[in-house]
Amino acid sequence: MQTKLKTILALFILFVSASSCDSYLDLRPQDGIVRDEFWKTKEDIQAAVIGIYSSLLNSPPGVGDLTMTQYLFMHGELRGGMVVEGINATEDERDIFETNVLPSNDLTDWSIFYRTINYCNTVIDLAPAVKNEDPTLTQVQLENFLSEALAIRAYLYFTLARTFKDVPLKLTATLSDKDDFQLPVSKQAEVFAQVIKDLKLAEGYAKEDYGNIPSNKGRITKYTINTMLADVYMWTENYTEALAETNKVVNSGKFKLVETNSSNTFFSAIFANGNSSESIFEFQYTKANRGPFYGIFYQQPHFKAYQLMMEEVYGYDANDPIGKRDFRGNFASLIGATGEIYKFTGLNNDDRKELQDSDTHWFVYRYPEVLLMKAEALTRLGQGKEAIEIITNLRLNRKALVETDLAPGEGDTNAIIDFILAERAREFAFEGKRWYDVLRIARANNYERLQILIDIAIATAPVDKQQSIVAKLRDPNSHYLPINTNELFTNKALVQNPFYK
Repeated sequence: MQTKLKTILALFILFVSASSCDSYLDLRPQDGIVRDEFWKTKEDIQAAVIGIYSSLLNSPPGVGDLTMTQYLFMHGELRGGMVVEGINATEDERDIFETNVLPSNDLTDWSIFYRTINYCNTVIDLAPAVKNEDPTLTQVQLENFLSEALAIRAYLYFTLARTFKDVPLKLTATLSDKDDFQLPVSKQAEVFAQVIKDLKLAEGYAKEDYGNIPSNKGRITKYTINTMLADVYMWTENYTEALAETNKVVNSGKFKLVETNSSNTFFSAIFANGNSSESIFEFQYTKANRGPFYGIFYQQPHFKAYQLMMEEVYGYDANDPIGKRDFRGNFASLIGATGEIYKFTGLNNDDRKELQDSDTHWFVYRYPEVLLMKAEALTRLGQGKEAIEIITNLRLNRKALVETDLAPGEGDTNAIIDFILAERAREFAFEGKRWYDVLRIARANNYERLQILIDIAIATAPVDKQQSIVAKLRDPNSHYLPINTNELFTNKALVQNPFYK
């Protein structure tokens, strides 16, 4: 298997190194090599699927040193009001903090996403023919592999559409120089529709159990897909379908909140060790393949927490400043006194991991997200009482302080949504979700609550920048990143987001 995996990964490197330009679609292997040399056995398919997961963890060969995880963090957090620049922040990072993004900003490069999408497309296109080559490959095995590729492709397109709005939708593999590399964007609604279509197909093919915890948490399962579907339905304001998908996960009995009265046990189980009973899908970093967190959050910090985050997000009990705290706050998500982002580097509440042991995962979906999506869907459907019960139970489990209980009325939809948004801030701090959470709430019902987005965006902005930021954010097109200049140069079919023209 190791030999097969190395072979497939070498092929994927060829996809990039054979490129004649930097376009995300220009991943051109030598004609014929994919079909002639590989895709003969089910082991080839399995190695290719593992290669997809590997590409989620590691930076592309020859394309800088940023991993997908770093893009997921930056795109999801830098405009969300809970992260500010550290002493090592780059100019491109500072520009995003200040809502001053230009198409030349390197952090608008989407090639790393399309790189993995092309790997997914390759599996989807070429794996079915292996049945003609390998009689031991069953239809069920083939469908399991296809489910993983379909779901990861869907997740990446979902992420791109939330980040850039309208993006090219390429659903076939780039296998030849004869392929068309001049593709226009598809509307965000079309991308969301394709994501839902892919996920529904993947759900029918998916495994429920791989037989071991790391695979159940680090590979796509049926429940990962249900969670993703719920997320997309929340974005498309289809709350009935979102509720149905969350109920599939809740009713499976496969997941539960970690129950403990120890903040150390809580932190270690969920974050330091990972793959807990709450885990649905995590990028599986290891001591041999460490994530980027130690550098960007601790050694040479590019980012840190907003200085008032402990007070405003997690609360502060003046009568008991030491013994009483939200498990998710001080020395969990962050170190309150310094603003250091701690969630991805800590071993427990007292000790940080050593660099060589910094194997904390990237948390794509955890069970509390299912619960909070369910609460939000119930709220939108007029069932506020049930929603508040879910939020209350989660807060009790996390030892949330009474000072952060907004106590909304059962019939006050906006107040409950505000409560959920605040709870999501506490629960998912620095997990690449904050900007998307705020944007989704703001844009619902035809941007009924745009002011939420504006208020959060200017909370951490320099005073002399606030007026400019407010003016920009009143244009919905500004809520999405521009198409990078290099992409516009190499793909003439692209049209820039009108805000950045």
